[in-house]
Amino acid sequence: MSPNFLQTIWFLLVMFLIAGYAVLDGFDLGVGTLSLFRREPGDRRLMMNAIGPVWDGNEVWLLTGGGALFAAFPPVYATVFSGFYLALMLLLLFLILRAVSMEFRGQVDSGRWRRFWDLAFGFGSAVPALLFGVAVGNILRGIPLDSAGRFAGSFLGLLNPYALVVGLLSLAMFACHGALYMAMKSEGELREDMERWAIRGWIAWVVLYTAATLLSFLLAPHLFADVFSNPAAWVFFLLLLAALVTLPVFLRAGYRGRAFLASSAGIVSSIGVAAAGLFPRLVPSVTDLSGSLTAANASSTDRTLLTMLVIALVGMPFVIGYTIWAYRTFKGKVTLTEESY
Repeated sequence: MSPNFLQTIWFLLVMFLIAGYAVLDGFDLGVGTLSLFRREPGDRRLMMNAIGPVWDGNEVWLLTGGGALFAAFPPVYATVFSGFYLALMLLLLFLILRAVSMEFRGQVDSGRWRRFWDLAFGFGSAVPALLFGVAVGNILRGIPLDSAGRFAGSFLGLLNPYALVVGLLSLAMFACHGALYMAMKSEGELREDMERWAIRGWIAWVVLYTAATLLSFLLAPHLFADVFSNPAAWVFFLLLLAALVTLPVFLRAGYRGRAFLASSAGIVSSIGVAAAGLFPRLVPSVTDLSGSLTAANASSTDRTLLTMLVIALVGMPFVIGYTIWAYRTFKGKVTLTEESY
């Protein structure tokens, strides 16, 4: 059964929210991850303050995406959140640890205290960046579902080689994205080092994306069943290719803002390619592909979808407007003051 217009629209909206979160909180997670490699306390503090004004607003996109999934596709929400329960609890633990680290770091005048919270900030960013990719990898590959569409696997089963490769891809992608953001927000030695990290992250991104694509041919062939005749898949693939080619060119030419936009386009197009391969499935079943949860068989009623669409059309401009306002307000280089973290 093919999805109708409203079901297709909500599939696209969920993917849009996931892409928005990946672009916005992706550089937050990347900056935090790279802070683990800085020895100077001043550099780590600067990196923390670079994302300080925007990180909580960026996470609104994650909450909105979860809410949209719950409202539009309740069986998918129930299956994914129950099946990935331990992984999600671990994810939330580290996200909370990252948030707490920024508030607690400067509360005690002790080097050991600040070093502990610097590490909490770093690992509270790196682990979620990895786990997000692992979750996406499991969705792309498919998870074991019973006849009622319930998760029939285990936590250790989620840590399969394919999902781990996609997790490392996510970590590399966000690290590159975060390095480019810090290159725009800093000066001197820190900026130069971030540019070097951006190139390293870009190389890892290209290598791991190639590896993940080859593994997908072997382990998730359903992603390529109709992809070659799908115009959207080709548009996103060409956009991804253009983004990955131009990113280092812009960076080496000194156009850091354009390189960051290329990285953003690369993240969006990566998710677009994955979504084109999945559609109309939302959760493929590895036990029986015909038993997958799709936009057609796992959606709410048309009345619910229409009501939520009206709410989304009214509310999303405010979210997007606030995001634009926040970034315009806090644009420019980061400077440390007595009120900084």
